[in-house]
Amino acid sequence: MEMASEKPAISEKRTYTVQEVADILGISRNHAYEYIGKIPEIRSLRIGATIRISKKSFDTWLDEQGF
Repeated sequence: MEMASEKPAISEKRTYTVQEVADILGISRNHAYEYIGKIPEIRSLRIGATIRISKKSFDTWLDEQGF
């Protein structure tokens, strides 16, 4: 039986955190912040102090880079 309070797996979420993007790319969180702001194909949303990155746009961009 699945508990309602469990967080969805990363593959089920529609957004990534900056730390998740950094982990996927193997870079520091600071570099991830820099890249997210400089690559227009990667859509992001600031909610208060938190930034969420569109999983779809990030995954598409990553595929286009040959990863």
